[in-house]
Amino acid sequence: MKTNRCYFFLMVCLALAMMACGGKKKSDNIITERAEIPKPQEPVRLQPYSDSRDVNWIGRSYHLDINRQPSDSLPMVKDEIGQQFVDNCITLVVSRQDGSKFYSHKFTKKDFDKYLDDDYRKTGILEGLVFDKAEGDWLEFAASVSHPQTDEYIPLIVRLSRMGEISIKRDSQMDTNAIEEEKEEEGV
Repeated sequence: MKTNRCYFFLMVCLALAMMACGGKKKSDNIITERAEIPKPQEPVRLQPYSDSRDVNWIGRSYHLDINRQPSDSLPMVKDEIGQQFVDNCITLVVSRQDGSKFYSHKFTKKDFDKYLDDDYRKTGILEGLVFDKAEGDWLEFAASVSHPQTDEYIPLIVRLSRMGEISIKRDSQMDTNAIEEEKEEEGV
């Protein structure tokens, strides 16, 4: 009888040991999928853009045409993963009321070169040129050279004089400051 008890006890211990070893071992290893670095696609182009408007300036009516086109003749730029972007050229034509041209120029990033740092010269594209205002002897436009597909850009002011001369400078004033200054000038 004593043998049966020992045999029974041994069987219970063996069964408990087997149950304890039968479970899955937990691991501290975390298994994740490998993040894939995006591969560059074919060169990215901005959509062509066009704006036409009439403005009163120095007592006369003028017509403005602004057209942005991607240009394969310009050097392409690359971002940090090697994605290529096609740079743009922007044509500005200012016509008199009789249809004769007062001013015409095709802008490229090179026109703004001295206002850019090395990073924007290498990795920026000419993104836009838009009419801002006619003030005194000047037509004023806002231009930008940007890092493609980001919110990073260098704002520029392009001014056209009544003599047909262009003046360019970096815009150092944020729009919110300009609004505050207008309020101060108006006494608000």
